[in-house]
This record gives sequence, C-alpha cells and structure tokens, in this order.
Amino acid sequence: MQSWLTSLSDRLTDRRALRRWARVARDAGSVDKPTLRQARVRARQLRQKLDQVLFTADSRLALPLLGSNTFQKPLHSDWAHRPQAWRGPLEPSGVASVRNATPFGDEVKLFHDCPLSEVAVRQVRNTRESDLAPFGVTLEVFGFEGSFLSLAVELPEAATEGLHRNHIVRLSVSSEAERPIDVFARLNIQYGPNHEQLPQRQTLGNGEAEFEFDLAYSNMNEKQVQKMWVDLVFGDPEMNQITLRDLTLYRHPRAEI
Repeated sequence: MQSWLTSLSDRLTDRRALRRWARVARDAGSVDKPTLRQARVRARQLRQKLDQVLFTADSRLALPLLGSNTFQKPLHSDWAHRPQAWRGPLEPSGVASVRNATPFGDEVKLFHDCPLSEVAVRQVRNTRESDLAPFGVTLEVFGFEGSFLSLAVELPEAATEGLHRNHIVRLSVSSEAERPIDVFARLNIQYGPNHEQLPQRQTLGNGEAEFEFDLAYSNMNEKQVQKMWVDLVFGDPEMNQITLRDLTLYRHPRAEI
C-alpha cells in the first residue's frame, strides 16, 4: 500500500520532476508568453494536488486531532460546545476583504461597517502542545474606519434545551494578539418576540479569558426560548491581528445556598 512512497523508481521520478520545475522557475523570466501560459496552467494543476496532500497530511499528523471536542468543563455542566470553526476544517479556509454579514462556516458570521472592508479572516491549524482545539480563527485588520467589528457565533438547539434562569453560561476564549484589545461579549437570547442581551467585557491578549453570564439577571421566559448566540465586539481593531486559538461555551446550574 505504501510502495508508491518508497519505491526507487518513484523517488527517481520525483527527483527528475523537481529538477524540471527548477528549470521552469529559473527560465520563467525569459521564455515567450505562450510557453509561460502553458507552464502556469500546469503549475496551478500541480499546486492544487500538492496543497491537498499538505492539508490532509497537516490535519492528520498535527495535534490536536480533527473533530476534538476535549476541553475543561466546570463540575455539573449539563451542556458544552466548541463551534465548528474551531473543531473541523472549513471551505474556504479564509476570506479577504470581508464584507458585512459574511458567513464563515455554518455557525460564525462577521459584521462590520468599515467602508473599505480592510478585514480578513482565516482558519489556522493549531499545533502547540497547549492547544486543545484543532483549529483557530485569525482576524487581520488593517486600516479600519468603521465604528464596530463583531464576530457572531450561533449556538445549536441543544444550548436552549432545558434552559432555566438558574443557569450560568460561560464563554471561554484562548487568544493571541499583536496588541491587547478590548472585547465586549454579549449573550443573546431570543424568546418569543423579545430579545435579551447580557454583556461582559474583557481584554484579550495572549492567554485565556472567561466571560460569565448569569441568567438570573435576565428577564427571559423559560418556556419561550427559541435560540441563543454570542457576539464578540472588538474595540479599536485597527492594525491588529487577533487569533482566537479556542472558543468554547458551557452552562451549569447555579449553586443553591
């Protein structure tokens, strides 16, 4: 099964191909344009296959494993979740010049009012020993003339099943940033025609941060809860790169006294 990697003839073929492409690269500045166009087509075809091999190899060989939902949860937690963008590969894995309300996977959307859309988002593979999530999400912000930049994470139906006002919902974020940035996290709860928001503020840098939302301070009607989502609103994001290495949510009942 693995002979295609180890046979002498294939290794020799690979060496000849490397030498051939080295010559193509060396001569690319001097050949005629029709020849260069043909080389470009073949190079793109080859790059597509190589990228597939590298992506699959990186995904299988790097830790943590794809689909991992391992993270520390408080005692008595009755629901926990790591969104798709931090759990499995997305296609496409990045978006440049992000427009307002751009989806990134099935659960994440980016919102902003920057007129020039100088914002990029991409999924990165986590490989550090301390990482528990397979993937991270990087936001790159250049000149930013808007008034807000936010990342909205929609939570699955299981998040609202059996939800009560004696629950505490926690959002845990592991991050890296070129410079510390203030983040306002809002837990949004839609129940019937009403919409409840519970805000928390933290400064994200290089490390861990937790946002805690005590539903006892909400006015939600437990019988009418329809959905929940979380907004992360980034303050003064201009000329910064923020990588959310992990993002997890969980809930647990408040301790009764």
